[in-house]
Amino acid sequence: MAYKTCVSITETTPRRLKETLYDALKKSEYAEIRFDFLRPEAVPEALQLVKKHLRRCVCTLRPKAEGGRFRGNEAERASILKLIAEYNPYLIDIEYSTLGKNKELLNYVRKTGTPILVSWHDFRKTPPLSRLAEKLQQMKKISKHVKIVTTARSVVDTTTVLSLYRKQNSNLVAFAMGNFGRISRILCLYLGSPYTYVSLGRPVAPGQFSLDEVKSLFALQK
Repeated sequence: MAYKTCVSITETTPRRLKETLYDALKKSEYAEIRFDFLRPEAVPEALQLVKKHLRRCVCTLRPKAEGGRFRGNEAERASILKLIAEYNPYLIDIEYSTLGKNKELLNYVRKTGTPILVSWHDFRKTPPLSRLAEKLQQMKKISKHVKIVTTARSVVDTTTVLSLYRKQNSNLVAFAMGNFGRISRILCLYLGSPYTYVSLGRPVAPGQFSLDEVKSLFALQK
């Protein structure tokens, strides 16, 4: 079985984004473009520069309240998300809370035909499995592509979030952040995750492996 990676890219200029994306896709099956690291007015230029690669990209515009860098208002963010969706990337990552509040955005993105990766993060803890399972079922009503990420304070927390794969073993990306959750970024692949998020060097999120580290681990299986 081929295990796939998705490189998180956090460049702050369109030109650097293009260069880094090109390098990332030489080694990785997918890349996540964190558009929230760009100035909002730079997003259209960035989309034009990378449009031929977007079928291999997860596009994310994370607000500050969800651990991202976007500092504009929600109306502005929704407008940019609509623009990104029009370029038909592999996936567009939109938070569960956002889609719950903005049905017009949800309907617009669906009309573009761009698949939604509906995401939910807990940056403080890992809730009980019953609550996570309920959240998963709610999110699946929006899209078959679901991302659930928690913060592990113990090994038990890591086991809890990985237990979600008993409920759904395809199109689910679920793992835990932090040192205790680090191994879940690898184990999720064995349980059915379509890919795992990696960095090109410095971690973008707590506990994230680099692309080279993960590729080295895979090489041991050959």
